Amino acid sequence: MKGKRELLTGIVMMGAFAIWTLLIQCIDVKVAGESLTKVGFASFNVWFHHLTGVHMMIYTITDWLGLVPIMICLCFGFIGFRQLVKRRSLVRVDGDILILGAYYILVIFAYLAFEMIPINYRPVLINGVAEASYPSSTTLLVLSVMPTMKYQVDRRSENVLVKHSVTVFVLVFSAFMVMGRLVSGVHWATDIVGSVLLSYSLFMFYCAAVGMTNRKEAIKDGV
Repeated sequence: MKGKRELLTGIVMMGAFAIWTLLIQCIDVKVAGESLTKVGFASFNVWFHHLTGVHMMIYTITDWLGLVPIMICLCFGFIGFRQLVKRRSLVRVDGDILILGAYYILVIFAYLAFEMIPINYRPVLINGVAEASYPSSTTLLVLSVMPTMKYQVDRRSENVLVKHSVTVFVLVFSAFMVMGRLVSGVHWATDIVGSVLLSYSLFMFYCAAVGMTNRKEAIKDGV
């Protein structure tokens, strides 16, 4: 069944994220960082933080580059809006675009939820303020949005060069952003792991929803 494998993968990864979130609140919890707040896996996190150090320039660069996935969201939003205006009906907008819009809203909700309910705080103060750090919000945004760009281009373009170019861009950009946030020293290493698990889970749910919708449409059309 189309979407079933992605759904199962999403459930497994969401379970892994939930377990990981629980573990970082239970295992080796100690006071650490400039904010003097508690963090799980403290020995590993502190060791890795001292290993990489703090690089605010990398932090600033990756912060600004966080606008890239936001622009991608706006581009797909424009595509959906143009279809709505042209076809004069919301139900006639491509199903995968409608699902993508709902998916982006879900990602934003997850983004805001963890900002309001901090699991732990950054190892360094940002402008003198202790900010929520788990999961890394920038990493979550990048790894949730960038794969949808490749997914949509693969579905809509028949140009092999365009597909390959987008794939390379998504992979290189995502890797740079994840590594940049990891070595910048503004997050604990476990914050990055949490973002990877959550974003992969959410993306799998999106793929599952699109696959199931396509299957229903195929059955409806008698394919």
